[in-house]
Amino acid sequence: ALVVLVIFLFLRNVSATLIPSLALPMSILGTFMVMYVLGYTIDNLSLMALTLAVGFIVDDAIVMLENIVRHMEEGKGRMEAALDGAREIGFTIVSMTASLAAVFLPVLFMGGIVGRLLHEFAVVIGAAVIVSGVVSLTLTPMACSRFLRPPRESHGRVYAASERVFTAMLKLYERSLQLVLRHPRFTFMVFLATIGMTAYLFVIVPKGFIPNEDTGQVFAFTEASQDISFEGMMEHQVKVARIVGQQPYVKQFFSAIGASGSSVVMNTGRIFMLLKPRSERASADEIVQDLRRKLSGIPGVNVYPQVLPTIRIGGNLTKGQYQYTLQDADLQSLYRWSPIMFERMKGLPGFLDVNSDLQITSPQVLVEIDREKASALGVTAMQIENALNNAYGSPQVSTIYTPTNQYWVMMELLPQYQRDPAALSMLYIRSSSGKLVPLGTVARLTRTVGPLTVNHLGQLPAVTISFNLRPGIALGQAVSEIQKVERELRLPATLSTSFQGTVQAFQRSLQGLGLLLLAAVLVIYLILGILYESFIHPLTILSGLPSAGVGALLTLLIFNQELNLYGFVGIIMLVGIVKKNAIMMIDFAIDAQRSGKPAAEAIYQGCLLR
Repeated sequence: ALVVLVIFLFLRNVSATLIPSLALPMSILGTFMVMYVLGYTIDNLSLMALTLAVGFIVDDAIVMLENIVRHMEEGKGRMEAALDGAREIGFTIVSMTASLAAVFLPVLFMGGIVGRLLHEFAVVIGAAVIVSGVVSLTLTPMACSRFLRPPRESHGRVYAASERVFTAMLKLYERSLQLVLRHPRFTFMVFLATIGMTAYLFVIVPKGFIPNEDTGQVFAFTEASQDISFEGMMEHQVKVARIVGQQPYVKQFFSAIGASGSSVVMNTGRIFMLLKPRSERASADEIVQDLRRKLSGIPGVNVYPQVLPTIRIGGNLTKGQYQYTLQDADLQSLYRWSPIMFERMKGLPGFLDVNSDLQITSPQVLVEIDREKASALGVTAMQIENALNNAYGSPQVSTIYTPTNQYWVMMELLPQYQRDPAALSMLYIRSSSGKLVPLGTVARLTRTVGPLTVNHLGQLPAVTISFNLRPGIALGQAVSEIQKVERELRLPATLSTSFQGTVQAFQRSLQGLGLLLLAAVLVIYLILGILYESFIHPLTILSGLPSAGVGALLTLLIFNQELNLYGFVGIIMLVGIVKKNAIMMIDFAIDAQRSGKPAAEAIYQGCLLR
């Protein structure tokens, strides 16, 4: 309805508004047929493609309609105007449709996560553009020959007022066009400056990948000291859960502690929050900031809230959204440099919740069995291991059956004996002679510290540092800061570093998307070269790309937005829009030049007419 309203505001004719409006449902229906044949579903990507295609669909029909109306204004009948207008503009629409569909051809051959994400998008929007071109060449001229009303000689006040506005805009454009054509050298210098400006803006604009969306969900990791007991961790987790449950924007939440698929250590916990509807709360990013402030005052536990990413790409679910990994075959070198890198990353501007999975200071009791003394007393190593397992491993020793249920019987020491390592000396093992032998007699007990776990990535030990970013800090900027720290520290050659998950996919996509843009321009040049049988005309048509690129990138900077995946899609669409406008002018200028007009006059008339 909004599209139809905008068309009416510019055309100011009911019949002229309805004709291009018919092209919209017909083109979308044809696109749905293509999607059905290919087995595609209606999802976020296909809907985005259909939404962006609406402008191209209506634009093709309006180009055809406008040319037919121009012939009717010259005094021709509807049928004659439809035939002459369609014949005159037919090649132009074919050129626009073919070159625009060709923009998305390189996307079909992209690999990685970006290729999989954009494959369906490219096919859907390409199908919509092709169907739109067919509809504009067939349905639109047919409808014009039957239903288009000739322009009236007298109009109302609103029409007259809007016509004065359009006439003033045309005159302003005419004067600026004359100024540009009178100074070709200066215009060419401005063109070269826009090329340099585009390259400069592309370098300095913040880079991102896939922006987070507010899905009404927030996830938080909790982490306590490495020597905490299960009961102590439970007490801390209850305090955190109590604060979370008091927040007015939380509808429901789930809380758990202990080892899980995402964490194998006992000093961590997880809280999953389902938020109230968007109309009853602030944004998810603001809620995360509020939770971070309110949960930071709980002694003994750190809480790392985060908005779950829209698409999780590889990596593990860590306390931060982004992961940076260090690897080394030498554990001592890895454990030496990881804390240094961790402290430097904590001091970087814009970094939040910087944390590490390196936990190597967990208090431990080392039990070294004196096998000779144990053998002399009739105690085996297996008996000692079983005694420790029965005391601290909570094994299932029996099952109680009732008429309606069953209960496991677990064996363990009383809690007061589990908290103090000195209680190990009170543990007795029954020897083969039937006597009770104290554990301290057959084993040496040593208090020390050690790792809770030794993480690996592939075949090498690894330490992962995860982090979040403040709002407004682009992912590309964070990657550059970390790489700068690497160069300053001069890490040893044996220590390898890499980004995981989303950051790794971002680095690959940044290279792939740049090549994608160049490939799209090259494909358009080849298609236009074939259609026009010229090497020059495609360059003329594409000469507007630098100025369009400056406008797009400058807009991102003004509104403090990053150039992410959707931004690249917008730039690719911009390539199609720019060349469509140029094709309409160039085609008319070529026809005028063939009829005997000089090149300057031909392009001048083409610009004013189109």
